Amino acid sequence: MTNRLPVSEVYKALADPTRRRVLELLRERDMNAGEIAEHFQLAKPTLSGHFAVLREAGLVTPEKTGTTIIYRLNVSVLEEALMALMGAFKFLGPKPTSQAPSKPRKGES
Repeated sequence: MTNRLPVSEVYKALADPTRRRVLELLRERDMNAGEIAEHFQLAKPTLSGHFAVLREAGLVTPEKTGTTIIYRLNVSVLEEALMALMGAFKFLGPKPTSQAPSKPRKGES
């Protein structure tokens, strides 16, 4: 049995532009909360809430070192969510066969 959250939790986390920007920053390198905060004009509690959503979705992994928390991007969760989205829209697997064009409706040429 797996303990993964539903993919919808990942999509919910990705829906916010601030959280997407945090992930972009973490793609470059692991960072602590202070380093990430330097890129935003947000109150610490607001940014902390964004970190919580990203953690809950499994998109970031926090690692506590003394009093500092280093955040690391969890690429596998992101890849899994993207693959699920692509599969849902049939971007994976065989391409559909082309069909003959449909007849135009009245008034269309």
